[in-house]
Amino acid sequence: MKTLNFNKVKRLTGKAVADYRMITEGDRIMVGLSGGKDSMMLVHVLEALRRRAPVNFEIEIVTFDPGFDGFEADEIAEYCKLQGWSHHTVAAPMESIIREKKAENRPCLLCSRLRRGLLYKKADELKCGKVALGHNLDDIAVSLLISMFRGGGITTMSPNVPADEADLRIIRPLAYAPEDLVSAAAAELELPVFGECAYKELLDEHGDRAYFMKLLTKINKKIPNVRQHVLHSMQDVRPAYLLDLKFLNLSG
Repeated sequence: MKTLNFNKVKRLTGKAVADYRMITEGDRIMVGLSGGKDSMMLVHVLEALRRRAPVNFEIEIVTFDPGFDGFEADEIAEYCKLQGWSHHTVAAPMESIIREKKAENRPCLLCSRLRRGLLYKKADELKCGKVALGHNLDDIAVSLLISMFRGGGITTMSPNVPADEADLRIIRPLAYAPEDLVSAAAAELELPVFGECAYKELLDEHGDRAYFMKLLTKINKKIPNVRQHVLHSMQDVRPAYLLDLKFLNLSG
C-alpha cells in the first residue's frame, strides 16, 4: 500500500507536536474520535508516532455518541477493538435535548457545550492531562476568519492551550496538515467513516464554518497556497501594527 500522503501527514504532525511542545514524557492523552476522517487520521498518526517517539506517552480514545440516527458508535468501538486501541464511549440523547431547548436552528452551541463537559469529565476519570482533537490547518484558518468577520477578535484554535473549564490542555496535532492532504491520506489508508451529524445539511447550507471553508477554497484559486500563507501570518503577529490599545505605545 502506498502511504506517501500519510507519511506527509506524519511529518507535519511531528513538526507541529515539536514546535508547540504538545507531548511530553509520561503524558496520558485522551483522543476525541468522532468517526470522521480527521479524527480517524489523528488516531492513526498518533499511534504511529507513539511507537517511534523519543518520549513515552499513552493514548485513550473516547467517542461522544450523540444518539443521532445513523451515528455508528458501536461500529467505531468495534473498529478500535480490531486495531487494538483502548476505546471508550460517552453518550447523551442530543436530539431530544436540542428539541427540549428549542435549539434546532442553532444546535452546535448546545451540543458542543454538553460534549465538552462529558469529554472533560471522562478525561479526568481516565487520568488524562491532555485532550487531542482532530482539527486541521483549514479548521484553524477558518476559525481565524470567522472570529475576525464576526468581531470576535484576532483569535483561533491554538495548537496547545489550557481548557477553559477543566484542568487540562487541549492539543491539535494536525495543526499543520491541510484538509486536502488529510483527505488524500485517509483515502490512501482506506479509512472508514462512521456516521455524521444529524444537522450536517443545515450547517452546510447556513453555517459560518461551511461558508468560510468554501471562501477559503475560492481564495486559493486566486492566491495559491493561501492556507500556508495564513499559517505563516498567524506565526508572525505584530501587535504594534494592530489597533489594540494594550499593545500600542502612543507617547512621543
